[in-house]
Amino acid sequence: MIDIKNRKIALVGGAGFIGHHLAIELKRKGANVEIIDSPQVNNLLKFAVRTGDKNRDLYYHFINERLNLLRSANIPVHVQDAREYHTLSHLLGQLNPQVIVHLAAVSHAGLSNKDPYSTFDHSVHTLENALDYARAVGNVEQFVYLSSSMVYGHFPQGHVTEETPCAPLGVYGALKYAGEKMVTAYSQVFDMPCTIVRPSALYGERCVSRRVVQIFIENAIRGEEVVVHGDGSDRLDFTYIGDFVQGIVKFIENEKARDEIFNLTYGESRTIGELSDILKAEFPGLKVTFKPKDKLTPDRGTLSVAKARDLIDYEPQFPIDKGLPRYIHWYRTLLETSGRENMRADLGMEDKQERSTSS
Repeated sequence: MIDIKNRKIALVGGAGFIGHHLAIELKRKGANVEIIDSPQVNNLLKFAVRTGDKNRDLYYHFINERLNLLRSANIPVHVQDAREYHTLSHLLGQLNPQVIVHLAAVSHAGLSNKDPYSTFDHSVHTLENALDYARAVGNVEQFVYLSSSMVYGHFPQGHVTEETPCAPLGVYGALKYAGEKMVTAYSQVFDMPCTIVRPSALYGERCVSRRVVQIFIENAIRGEEVVVHGDGSDRLDFTYIGDFVQGIVKFIENEKARDEIFNLTYGESRTIGELSDILKAEFPGLKVTFKPKDKLTPDRGTLSVAKARDLIDYEPQFPIDKGLPRYIHWYRTLLETSGRENMRADLGMEDKQERSTSS
């Protein structure tokens, strides 16, 4: 085991959804955390200039709340584009991290297929630069790369382990798999300890990535229909951000995680139909409609987390029956707090709040 207290950790792309949660938890455990981020991809700059998007103001608030939390925790955020090799290397040289966690990416399969150049630029190019810095200095003790369950493509029999052959569909999965190969090659050639992590269907507070759980909740709050692509039988291994972050921390704390690939999910898939049923219990009268499934969406299911359990004692705590109501409660608390009038308007909650007050 490695004492994480005072350990110098750099999060490249760390001001995003996963990164800010991870940074706060690492800081809570005593690590010296520094974030490097150019808030362009699905972040502050994107929503600052975006017009005609009904979610703009809401997500802009979520992102500012992330930054406020980081500021309150005294976690430095260095505004730096990780695509710029020399300036990134210079900054990392100043920080001199013992651990680098690479999170910079376009983290959306649909957007990746629409704009593969940007995805390559922000996902692969940034990874190449971070890896080459680690190779050049030779004293990085662990390089953690966030991959994706999309590297598997279709899940054989609805279940995969880390030994399941990868056959990604589309640009996003292919580039994540390419990233894994790059990390593995650097580890082999330059003897650089690395850990590759494969998450699935992440959800939780202050996400702006429009993942399925977020879309469903926001539509339900607005009183809009929830659209299921497929017949509702498709399965996903829904993973609450709190579980995921605890797993990453354990990877950094345990030498057994080095030079390994891990699935890091809840470890039990649930159907989209089950997800919508939980929402119906929270939002009576919710309308669910079904549309054809995109041909580039793989048939997925459960990612075994037995390896993570055995090697690092990973034990997730949040099935969707527990995590989803928690996430919904966060939305409701946030939107019903005094001073959130604009956000309530964004989600069509003004009338509901007035009725609640009058009653």
